[in-house]
Amino acid sequence: MSNALAQLMEENIKQVWSERNAVRRMKALESIYAKDSTLFEVGEAITGYDAINDKVSNTVKNMPPDFVFTRLKPVIINNNAGRLVWGLGPKDKPPVATGMDVAIFEDGKIRSLYVFLDS
Repeated sequence: MSNALAQLMEENIKQVWSERNAVRRMKALESIYAKDSTLFEVGEAITGYDAINDKVSNTVKNMPPDFVFTRLKPVIINNNAGRLVWGLGPKDKPPVATGMDVAIFEDGKIRSLYVFLDS
C-alpha cells in the first residue's frame, strides 16, 4: 500500500499542481483526493474539489507557462501519512522555489494535504 500512496502523491504534483487545464485537473482531483478533502496552506484551509481546484487555478495562473512541480526526494510514507519534497521551476532545470507536501490518507486517497513553501 505504501507504494500506491507514494504514487498518489507524485500524481498529485503532476496531474493537479502542474496541470493548467481546470477540467483535466478536476478529474485528477476526483481520483486522487477524498470528496471532502482539505488543502492546508499557511493561514488557509480550503475544502472540497471546487475550492481546491480554484486555489490551484489561482496558483498556476501566476506561474510562467514552462514551470512545473517536480519531486526532489523519494516520497516517504509513514502509515497513513506521506511526505513529498518538491521543486517548482522550468522543466528539466533547477527549481526556483521548493517546498514540501504532507498528506494524510484515508481509503487510498488524500484526505488532507498540508503545503509548506520554503522561504
